[in-house]
Amino acid sequence: MSGSRPEPRESAAPFVSRHIGPDTVELEQILQVIGYDSLDDLARAAVPSAILDAADDNGLDALPAPATEHEALAELAALAERNTVARSMIGLGYYDTLTPPVLVRNIVENPAWYTAYTPYQPEVSQGRLEALLNFQTMVSDLTGMEVANSSMLDEATAAAEAMTLLRRAGRSKSPRVLVDLDVFPQTLAVIETRARPLSIEVVSADLSTGLPDGEFFGVILQTPGASGRIPDVAAVIEAAHGRGALVAVGADLLAMTLLTPPGEQGADACFGTTQRFGVPLGFGGPHAGYLAVHGKHARQIPGRLVGVSKDDDGNLAYRLALQTREQHIRREKATSNICTAQVLLAVLAAMYASYHGPDGLTAIARRVHSRAKLFADALGDAVVHEAFFDTVLVRVPGRADDVIAAAKAAGYNLWRVDADHVSIACDETTTDADVAAVLDAFGVEAGADGAGVFGDRTSEFLTHPAFHRYRTETEMLRYLRRLADKDIALDRSMIPLGSCTMKLNATAEMEAITWPAFNRLHPFAPAADTVGIRELIGDLETWLTAITGYDRVSLQPNAGSQGEYAGLLAIRNYHVSRGDEHRTACLIPSSAHGTNAASAVMAGLKVVVVACRENGDVDTADLKEKIAAHADDLAAIMITYPSTHGVYEHEVREICGAVHDAGGQVYVDGANLNALVGLARPGRFGGDVSHLNLHKTFCIPHGGGGPGVGPIGVRSHLAPFLPGHPLAPELGGGPTISAAPYGSASILPITWAYIRMMGADGLRRATLTAIASANYIAARLDDYFPVLYTGENGKVAHECILDVRGITKATGVTVDDVAKRLADYGFHAPTMSFPVAGTLMVEPTESESLTEIDEFCDAMIAIKGEIDRVAAGEWPVDDNPLRGAPHTAESLVAQWNHPYSRETAVYPMGLPSGGARTKVWPSVRRIDGVFGDRHLVCSCPPIDAFA
Repeated sequence: MSGSRPEPRESAAPFVSRHIGPDTVELEQILQVIGYDSLDDLARAAVPSAILDAADDNGLDALPAPATEHEALAELAALAERNTVARSMIGLGYYDTLTPPVLVRNIVENPAWYTAYTPYQPEVSQGRLEALLNFQTMVSDLTGMEVANSSMLDEATAAAEAMTLLRRAGRSKSPRVLVDLDVFPQTLAVIETRARPLSIEVVSADLSTGLPDGEFFGVILQTPGASGRIPDVAAVIEAAHGRGALVAVGADLLAMTLLTPPGEQGADACFGTTQRFGVPLGFGGPHAGYLAVHGKHARQIPGRLVGVSKDDDGNLAYRLALQTREQHIRREKATSNICTAQVLLAVLAAMYASYHGPDGLTAIARRVHSRAKLFADALGDAVVHEAFFDTVLVRVPGRADDVIAAAKAAGYNLWRVDADHVSIACDETTTDADVAAVLDAFGVEAGADGAGVFGDRTSEFLTHPAFHRYRTETEMLRYLRRLADKDIALDRSMIPLGSCTMKLNATAEMEAITWPAFNRLHPFAPAADTVGIRELIGDLETWLTAITGYDRVSLQPNAGSQGEYAGLLAIRNYHVSRGDEHRTACLIPSSAHGTNAASAVMAGLKVVVVACRENGDVDTADLKEKIAAHADDLAAIMITYPSTHGVYEHEVREICGAVHDAGGQVYVDGANLNALVGLARPGRFGGDVSHLNLHKTFCIPHGGGGPGVGPIGVRSHLAPFLPGHPLAPELGGGPTISAAPYGSASILPITWAYIRMMGADGLRRATLTAIASANYIAARLDDYFPVLYTGENGKVAHECILDVRGITKATGVTVDDVAKRLADYGFHAPTMSFPVAGTLMVEPTESESLTEIDEFCDAMIAIKGEIDRVAAGEWPVDDNPLRGAPHTAESLVAQWNHPYSRETAVYPMGLPSGGARTKVWPSVRRIDGVFGDRHLVCSCPPIDAFA
């Protein structure tokens, strides 16, 4: 937890050999199986020559020579020391907090939590799902709503999602939304960004004086407001409902322990952040936002929603519910492009609430308010608002700069509202000594003790045992261990998910994120306080431009979906700047990830689907027809490269050229950049803009489904349209995408460390090893599960799609059966039925050793042997080890009426011996998803449900 590091020293081996799984001998074996003498031979064979960079001319000369782990940590420590961690009293949605050490050690620093994947395989994700259900319950209870999601990317994007939810759910035909002037400036900026392409008119007004004239479909306000004022929420809601508008309220969850929550006052939706529940400031992120609604709007809520269902034995079980992956299914009809959630941070916030419980949270809230009241009592008539929680707005006519400077000299950052007003925000860390020091900057002495009755909440909250059982460190430690043991993360097994790049997240990369010199920085702190992290951000921008071949990079988008949106907005705004407002057609191949289409619609574009050939490549004949049909209104094409089908399409330059010739722009989805780094640069082979998933290619952990970072790289002509921010003028005036100017800044040291330790040659070797390993799996498994798509040379890129459809037709064994059976073998399943239904997409990454890859292949081959026994009639289709999978320990002691043995069920490779894989015991049997959606329960079930 310190920014100081030991002196650098040589490590026993370079980092690249720690990151890449196969050693020299294993790599030779892999290459022998796939038929190549070297990785360079593989590169020349797999990657089209038209885009392949030479090993000594791939643009990576901007990267420094690779550092050892200790050298990189020493350099990070030097950057950290250039930051100044002042006492932050800026507020505006960001507050210092005290993370319980038991949560730091056992969640943030625990790979069982941070290397897990999105819980799309719920039977081996029950721990994370239970933690997220706790999060949803916490939010629902504190806001007075009935359903909350788990979670949003930040408060500002949650507010934007709330705006579009109000529009969908309401009956008003008005295109206008009314936003209180006292919402946070970054929230208003993101709302305005989202509203513009959707033809929503944002009207800002001071709602403390009533609603302005006219019709509105929605009203958005905040409690407490940016100025600290607690508005009359009930009056605004009553007035809005009387005018036919729905209302969304941004609610501070800590304040909600004391104040009547908006849900009890008639609000239709609540949004906000859970940052102050133990999640460090982190120069702006990552933090888990939230969105909550009443039950009647549950099916309108975007993002992920954890629901309660039952398994095959009738036991309670958790799963992702309803439209969790709606953008994959509904594409351009999706209501949101949200894909990543802030799972790791949501888990941290939920456990903070569990550790403190309702009484502890209330006590923290009272202490925060008492410190604010100390300020108000001492400053008297200079205080602007009578009703406040943690933030005090003070009149200092003509003296704001002097007060700010005096406080700064004492080590405190306050917020300068204007020349006549200063704002002071208290938080969990504020002490009486802090109050005295800051009052001295105003030339005032502390007076009263800040005591007094505050708040009008009468309803109970957090009554479930989950918020009462784990108050001691012993109980919390064991609870977190029990939950982690229910999951498969990278610390237990290879996670061979195609399209998701579940690679090593090295400890040396992770270490700096817990250093206070990075994670206690306020995003709106003076630039002089954040020199080190800004230099780190500058390094990353330089390195990522070199790797991608683009000219500029923005790190603001805090998820891949947000990067897509930011890139498409840049294209849209570029066309508008040239007088080409009519260019709105966006060509998207039928194979594309569902967020592509959803992002295009959100950016104000219309989706035109381009067909794919039988081999998965873009049908260039259909592409040319679509270009001709949209000669006058073509805006862009979105392509994924290598394709979503896991191959390098040889016609990529032709595709890009055809779109450019028609006046369009080329968006290259960077989801599969792990197959390009050091080999080919999208900014050089035809792309105008790409988003990069730092949580895939560049080692930021998935964290159970988030955090993610989705920066965009652009060619120079799109640079003026990169994201901006109202509180960061250095970024320019582009659209605001995320709440914080630099997105999820506190986890950028992970990617910085990865690139710094790998160097140019290491990055290229990693890419080629990933390609080699994927082709090795394809070669080993093709006779058992046919590889669906290959390139012109018969090779795949970094992932391969295994076709189960023929097996299903012949035997009745489904792709779900294969996926669930893998859990009995100790593996997480590959990506199921994407991009083709009835298939498994496998991506080994460069991090897995040949031993692990072979064990996965052996498991798949053994499963094919089990399928053959079903086909031969030895086991019936409806009762065999695949259909019964996964098998729990409890199922062994129940009455056994299956035609296969208990040993076959749980030890399919035979009883373990020395050196065998650790047995994974799923905690539930196969889960009934339909039952869960029909009987929607999205908060902690009553305790008698466990009886």
